[in-house]
Amino acid sequence: MTQLKFTLDMDVLKDSVMHSNIESVVKSTIVLVLNEYMEKERDDYLQAAAYERSDTRRDYRNGYYERELTMSIGKITLRVPRTREGDFAPSVFEKYARCDQALVISMLEMVVNGVSTRKVTNIVEQLCGESVSKSFVSSLTQKLDLLLMNGLKDH
Repeated sequence: MTQLKFTLDMDVLKDSVMHSNIESVVKSTIVLVLNEYMEKERDDYLQAAAYERSDTRRDYRNGYYERELTMSIGKITLRVPRTREGDFAPSVFEKYARCDQALVISMLEMVVNGVSTRKVTNIVEQLCGESVSKSFVSSLTQKLDLLLMNGLKDH
């Protein structure tokens, strides 16, 4: 189990919570936790902490890049650590996935219940403030159709 340690200034935290909307506080907290988690994952992958010399080191740090992730609370921007050789991939992201699984499952459920792809797109935009292309919804429905067809063949 990965353990993370944080140092928080309680006065600043209380002031931030009291003078902002709860959505931004939740988003900021999620960004902070996920960024720290990815940093810890990179340390574990490299088998060395920052500035540590080690004979067992696998690779070297190579900065960060920003990547957006769409979740049910909206879009967040994460600071993703990278390595020189580029073999490190944080577990926060599934390969090429930029949507929260709960959001994708909800979209599929809407399609199963007969909601059109245009309406699904509009609903997701209203809920998350993020537009999802009709082709993305269509590709999800095609995958669902394949799963259903394969499931029916097995029975």
